[in-house]
Amino acid sequence: MTSADDAHARTVLLAPDKFRGSLTAPEVVAAARAGAEELGWRVIERPMADGGEGMLDAFGGANRTSTVTGPGGTAVEARWRFGEDRVAVVESAAASGLQMAGGKEGNDPMTATSTGTGELIAEAVLAGARRVIVGLGGSAMSDGGTGAVTAVLDALDGQRPGDRGCELLAACDVQTGFADAAIVFGPQKGASSQQIVELTGRLFEIQGEYVERFGVDVSGVPGAGAAGGLGGGLVALGGELVPGLALVAGQVGLADAVAAADAVVTGEGALDAESFNGKVVGGVVDAAEPYGIPVVVVAGTVRPDAPEARLSRLHVVDLSETYGASASWDDTARCVASAVRAQLAALAP
Repeated sequence: MTSADDAHARTVLLAPDKFRGSLTAPEVVAAARAGAEELGWRVIERPMADGGEGMLDAFGGANRTSTVTGPGGTAVEARWRFGEDRVAVVESAAASGLQMAGGKEGNDPMTATSTGTGELIAEAVLAGARRVIVGLGGSAMSDGGTGAVTAVLDALDGQRPGDRGCELLAACDVQTGFADAAIVFGPQKGASSQQIVELTGRLFEIQGEYVERFGVDVSGVPGAGAAGGLGGGLVALGGELVPGLALVAGQVGLADAVAAADAVVTGEGALDAESFNGKVVGGVVDAAEPYGIPVVVVAGTVRPDAPEARLSRLHVVDLSETYGASASWDDTARCVASAVRAQLAALAP
């Protein structure tokens, strides 16, 4: 720990999630850093994610772009990362994302495909990756991962990533079962009630096919329904589903960063009950708690279901309440910087 007697020697860890629709996690970090450095605090930066969108940012950002099959079957440009450590990071949202399909209104849930995500995985394996991390989230499809599975096998001449010495990890933050993917996520992907029935029947068929083809039963695997069943498809390919937050925390060295800090700043766009259930804010708070250091949580808004028992031990700033809803949405970076500056100033000895 740095000395608490000298404000200029104090260190703050900045470990927020993205503010969806407003700022990426690195942009939140940059805004918070501006507020902290005005007071002379040293800064440790760890932009975070818990699986799905934002994974690339947490691992350092994309450094490659590939042309792959988009969710609607047409070619799209997808960004991904391949590091010097031969770890590749892929987001299903970048290749098979709902927004790429025109959102809920423009998506065809019956034909949306995970093929592009599989193509990215295969490209990473062929590039020599020793590990491929796939962020599951923000997807358009409910195809049970069949598009991705086919794309990987076709590109690798029938082999799975493990046959090439590559570990396949899928990061997710849900526990949804494989056959429940359409029931749980179908409505937000534009599926009607009848389509959800049809998609669910198709998922049960695919579940049986994975047993027949690969000897893998995904029916009891928590999280196999993530990304429309892509989670289960990756398990069939020999992959492992892991909690996204734990995966990111381990990769970026969150524990060591917390141990080196005198205070922690985290946050997200909307703070609610789920924020403390396998999400970034809860994970960062849990990591800091054993050290007894103050934790500042900056949120675009704090929803009524946010657990008061948890909030009472934290320094929480609701940007909408503090600066107004318009400013918190349209001028988020300035609000974050101001909030962090005010909170750290209050912590000064």
